[in-house]
Amino acid sequence: MNVLTPYQDRTAVTRIVSYVLAGLALYFCLKLHLLAGVLAGLLVYELVTWLAPLLERRLVGERARLAAVATLAIVTIFALIGLIMGTVAFFRSDTGSLPMLAAKVQLILNDARDKLPPSVVEDLPDTVGGLRDYVKSWADAHKQELGTFSRDASHLFLNTVIGMIVGALISLREQRPGPRPKALSAACTERISRFADAFRRIMVAQVRISALNTCLTGIFVLIILPLFGIHLPLSKALVVITFITGLLPVFGNLISNSIVTIVAVSVSLSAGIAALVFLILIHKLEYFLNAKIVGSRIHARAWELLIAMFVMEAAFGIQGLIAAPIYYAYLKSELTQVDLI
Repeated sequence: MNVLTPYQDRTAVTRIVSYVLAGLALYFCLKLHLLAGVLAGLLVYELVTWLAPLLERRLVGERARLAAVATLAIVTIFALIGLIMGTVAFFRSDTGSLPMLAAKVQLILNDARDKLPPSVVEDLPDTVGGLRDYVKSWADAHKQELGTFSRDASHLFLNTVIGMIVGALISLREQRPGPRPKALSAACTERISRFADAFRRIMVAQVRISALNTCLTGIFVLIILPLFGIHLPLSKALVVITFITGLLPVFGNLISNSIVTIVAVSVSLSAGIAALVFLILIHKLEYFLNAKIVGSRIHARAWELLIAMFVMEAAFGIQGLIAAPIYYAYLKSELTQVDLI
């Protein structure tokens, strides 16, 4: 009969406590809507960890990590400036000028009345002015929901920024030697390291998913639509945006789909409907792309990941769907480590 020594018993209790704390942290991360900050922090940490060895050829130790953090900060700032300048340039151009946009909207309204069923367009405004009044009355009627959305967006942005700062600080702190951690601290660090490894594997898979989505969108925007005489403005920029936003699991695809649909609608109603149908199919296909590509990275079958994604979406909404592959990869890693699966 094997009897655990006091030391072994204490080690087992410590590991159990670390598992409980990890489970609580993962639950409250979703419950308190902190997922964006956690993922942003992990992304910055992984990028600094990846960039630092490249810079260590010229710099040493902490200076390399400081340079990596500075590089990421500069790239982020320039990306934001480029986005703002691109938006301003679009609205200063002929395509984005207010008279041109108003004329386009009027053409779309006329086109909708000619092509859509009467039951659909009976409440549709006749003119741009009528549309403006309709939007204003809708905004007044949904003032509370819009206020909630604004607060949620601000909360999301603040969490993301704080997460990026925390990730940068942790990556810098790792370069400094500290005292030997206690047993519980070491066990919790192991849980965090395993979760970070799961995130890393999912991000590699997400790059492949984004590349595939970008190829499909590029074929649609640059080849299929022009064959029917439809040429979207800023088509090449749309393809680039699709890849960049596609790096965000699920949510990024929704962003790129919305942008492509809006640009297509600005050309014609038919182009907008075609883009919407095509991109909805791409969005549904992404469930199975995630399951197949991500499953190959974490050694999971497609049906396992699909079940995890559906359950997490039902429990926590869109953020649960985003977190599902990472959480499942982490859970499977922990179970494999203790030889339970």
